[in-house]
Amino acid sequence: MLEAERPNDLVALVEHLTFLQIDPTAAIAPSADLVAWSRLGSAYRPEHLRQALEEDRTLYEHDALVRPMSYLALHRPEMAAFPTREAAREWLRVNDPFRRDILDLLSASGPLLSREIPDTCVEPWKSSGWTNNRNVTQMLEFLMKGGEVAIAGRKGKQRLWDLAERVYPADTPTIPLEEARRIRDQRRLKMLGIARAKMTAMPIEPYDVGESGEPAIVEGVPGEWRIDPEGLDMPFTGRTALLSPFDRLIHDRARAQELFEFEYVLEMYKPQAQRRWGYFALPILHEDQLVGKLDAKADRKGGILQVHGIHEEVPFNRATKSAVYAEVEELADWLGLEVAGL
Repeated sequence: MLEAERPNDLVALVEHLTFLQIDPTAAIAPSADLVAWSRLGSAYRPEHLRQALEEDRTLYEHDALVRPMSYLALHRPEMAAFPTREAAREWLRVNDPFRRDILDLLSASGPLLSREIPDTCVEPWKSSGWTNNRNVTQMLEFLMKGGEVAIAGRKGKQRLWDLAERVYPADTPTIPLEEARRIRDQRRLKMLGIARAKMTAMPIEPYDVGESGEPAIVEGVPGEWRIDPEGLDMPFTGRTALLSPFDRLIHDRARAQELFEFEYVLEMYKPQAQRRWGYFALPILHEDQLVGKLDAKADRKGGILQVHGIHEEVPFNRATKSAVYAEVEELADWLGLEVAGL
């Protein structure tokens, strides 16, 4: 959905992309908003996403992703099968009174922030990471993944939790797990167009598509791919777009390298001296080629979008340079900022 003719509906967009990833980094704008803006243009506003999530209930937030409510039936089977790890099952078994305390409280007083929920755990959650002893948060995460509670909205950046039955529609059909996975593989391939049949397991959402589509060989690239045959003969007229680092076009870094010869690493976790492209560099798409990266930051107090540099993967000709600069101006205008440093 990065063609010259833009889509015009947020929910239909998310249905096609299958999800928007949530990330709190807002060096320019949150990723979910950047992905929506890159497709819908400046007609999109962040409040449209909030309305779809919290009022219309046409989208829902689950496990750091925004998904279409119309796809809920495809994810319910995995919720029903959660948890699959023995350590999580045992912790939930020991802490069943804690679980029931939370469900009873949400039933009486939800939606609530996690800090409004007392910690009555029997056995603390042990982890080598940041979740160690964060018992309320961990229980809520588990209850969300198991489909018993849901994110009803947000208060600032904090999640509001409620019983799932108050957030999800009651008439969600039941689909067998393997059938749901097959349909999800098909929709993932339709979104990507081309993908590997099997890859290393990824958290939250796979990169691969199983046996969906048809087998294909990409000239000059080893191994077999799967393609969506419906996409082969579709006409394409490209445009210029600035992408989120979490955009599905480039989120599979190996696929981006193999198909587009585009190298990308998110460098916000690196020391500044080790960064090549910038803290939160935006990949630049021009027509059918990934041509560079925009290193910029939104200075909201100063009212400017500060451009630190544009890194060209291939030398820009005059037309490419003009199109990229125009898109940077569009981004600044959408953010309500003035461009500096371009």
